[in-house]
Amino acid sequence: MAGRSKGAGASADAYEKLGAFYLGKVYEPDGDAVTDELLLYDSKDLTTHGVCVGMTGSGKTGLCVSLLEEAAIDGVPAIAIDPKGDLGNLLLTFPKLRSSDFLPWIDSGEAARKGATPEEYASKTADLWRNGLGDWGQSGARIERLKAAADFAIYTPGSSAGLRLNLLRSFAAPPPQLVEDADAFRERLTTAVSGLLALLGVDADPLQSREHILVSNLFDHAWRDGQDLDLASLIQSVQSPPFEKIGVMDLESFFPAKDRTALAMTLNNLLASPGFAAWMEGEPLEIPRLLWTDDGRPRVSILSIAHLSEAERMFFVTLLLNEVLGWMRTQSGTSSLRALLYMDEVFGFFPPVANPPSKTPMLTLLKQARAYGLGVLLATQNPVDLDYKGLSNAGTWFLGRLQTERDKRRVIEGLEGASAAAGATFDRQRIERILAGLKSRVFLMNNVHEDAPVLFHTRWAMSYLRGPLTRTQIQDLMEHRRPTAAVSEEPDRGEAKKKARRPAARAAKSSSTRPVVPPDVPQFFTTDPEKPSGESTVYRPALLGTADLHFANARAGVDLWEKVSYLTPLGGRGTANVWEKAEHLPDGEPDLDAEPEEGAEFASLPTAAGRAKSYTSWEKAFKTFLYQTHTMTLWRCPSLKLTSEANEREAEFRVRVREAARERRDRAVEKLRKRYAPKLARLQDQITRAQERVSREESQYGQQKMQTAISMGATVLGALFGRKLGSVGNVGRATTTMRGVGRTAREREDIARAGKRVKELQGKLVDLEAEFEDETAALRDESDPEMVEIEELPVRPRKSDITIGRVALVWEGTAGPT
Repeated sequence: MAGRSKGAGASADAYEKLGAFYLGKVYEPDGDAVTDELLLYDSKDLTTHGVCVGMTGSGKTGLCVSLLEEAAIDGVPAIAIDPKGDLGNLLLTFPKLRSSDFLPWIDSGEAARKGATPEEYASKTADLWRNGLGDWGQSGARIERLKAAADFAIYTPGSSAGLRLNLLRSFAAPPPQLVEDADAFRERLTTAVSGLLALLGVDADPLQSREHILVSNLFDHAWRDGQDLDLASLIQSVQSPPFEKIGVMDLESFFPAKDRTALAMTLNNLLASPGFAAWMEGEPLEIPRLLWTDDGRPRVSILSIAHLSEAERMFFVTLLLNEVLGWMRTQSGTSSLRALLYMDEVFGFFPPVANPPSKTPMLTLLKQARAYGLGVLLATQNPVDLDYKGLSNAGTWFLGRLQTERDKRRVIEGLEGASAAAGATFDRQRIERILAGLKSRVFLMNNVHEDAPVLFHTRWAMSYLRGPLTRTQIQDLMEHRRPTAAVSEEPDRGEAKKKARRPAARAAKSSSTRPVVPPDVPQFFTTDPEKPSGESTVYRPALLGTADLHFANARAGVDLWEKVSYLTPLGGRGTANVWEKAEHLPDGEPDLDAEPEEGAEFASLPTAAGRAKSYTSWEKAFKTFLYQTHTMTLWRCPSLKLTSEANEREAEFRVRVREAARERRDRAVEKLRKRYAPKLARLQDQITRAQERVSREESQYGQQKMQTAISMGATVLGALFGRKLGSVGNVGRATTTMRGVGRTAREREDIARAGKRVKELQGKLVDLEAEFEDETAALRDESDPEMVEIEELPVRPRKSDITIGRVALVWEGTAGPT
């Protein structure tokens, strides 16, 4: 739920709450004023998704940027789809707030129109941002915290301006658990094919289009066999499908070879296009890489697609949403906000009537992502072009200034549907009245987790909102990352094998005569695939060892077998410590041949390697070597009682620790709220009643004071002007007047007592709030992922369970001469 905090002004102590996003301050429409009441939005509420609607100039981009900033500070990673190019502003964060920081990013044309030099305009902009942040209780220190909290990156699929993304992986076979889920598998298959055909300009109905049905069957056939597809293999499959029937019809009747060739040519034209090469370069499109860095820090990945055509945008967004869905279904359930998917200007991707490829996966995310802690936030300035029935799954609506009455009616429909879906009440007339008078940066937040909608004014964004970034500016921001951007953290399998075949030492000379070894010495041959054709081959001796290892640790819950391979050169060394410099082959033993290449030369073979008994000795040494050196490193978090799984990388485990820490924090905060809420409510109720009593006493005192004055006045007048009251009447009136004076004095005492009671209760409230803040601060320290201790847990293999596969002589073939 959204929280509210009051104070003379915003301060870090007031808005830096656990799991709360500082979005602005409550706005009072009657007085057209921003109040001191802070609007803090509970991050967990975003698991039921959000919609932000507002025309150009409404402040919609500023609000959404602020929300992404808050998510980053809270350690929540985000994927932000950016069709306009505005979200790159999230990287324009300047903790020092110097004019020189702003100078490279200002619009020099705007400066000229305002009669200022770029330097003058930059100085004014720096002052504007410094003052704007200060008005909302923020400073450069909070910007520094934002920069340290998460990694920010701009990806430009199909372009070299930012970091590139390789999309071919999106045609890879989905994980087995998704294949087994019939509905999920069908969704992924249909949308992947629709996105690809849309890129080709084929308007393909999944039930009517021959192209869609054929390609879907090809994908289905490959994916169910666990086979990946790329465009080249797809083209071959279109020409020669691995089946002869589609449905009950034979292939030629359904889709003749001539027509299939035309489709294959269209696909080939796409593959051969120089522009499409950019889609096959860069980092693989993998959701974990977009959400987390290699060391487990949260990442905000901005996917800029402003440079793409409409068909290319649809293709990319569809593939991305499919990847998000596939990743989501591999995650465990959680009630905390695990990650955020934001799309700025969703116009065209989620329409009310049409059914583009992007719509189905988007609708699935809105319906199912909540259970996995994935929040979806969509923004648009064209509300009439959104499917509001689908958006009834959204729990929070941020409504800014709208352009037309039609827009307002559609927004009301969507709000009404969302409230009905959540079982909440909806005051249509009040909402219509509020929407009619919204100003820039003023939004109506309708949150189904709250009792009533609230008006608020957005805070000042920490990022410099300079507008869409140019291609050159994106290049400048990402230049320092480009050298390593395309390197996958997973080792290249081919490279690993090539490295394994590269000898660490070279023999002094070689001979065309193959050394003779006893028949009971196993020997094999490998050749470096990088060796240029036509060059001679020189074989050098190495020792290969393979084994099966058993790792068991009841405390860590580990019980598994691992097959390992090691290779060590035999260049001129004896049997002592032969495995000391052995290299572990992460991809297993290399491809082995039984015979060498014709005409190859051979390096000299150490004497020990030509004796069979040496291999028996080396086998024993290999077993000892494995036991002493080949440990499985696990990671453990004692405070959260978590241990990494076998083969789980440290970064992946740290991500899991962060998520567990956030879940524990959210549970603790909820428990704390439930414990303190009744106490706070009671005190606030007592204060309200005490204040009402003060008001009543003051009112009674005023009435009594007036009555006494009237009585005293009448007595004096009667005495002075000789009214015909009689002596008894005058005495009685004087006595009554004196009693009135006594009652007035008592009323003053009652007011003082009531006021004292109010101060006592307010003091208790301050003490209770301080106690709550102390406990919250302790929770913050306990749940800070950076403070959670993670330790290594080495697990050795069981020596008795080490099973040697083979210890053999391997001749490594490389280019000659020696």
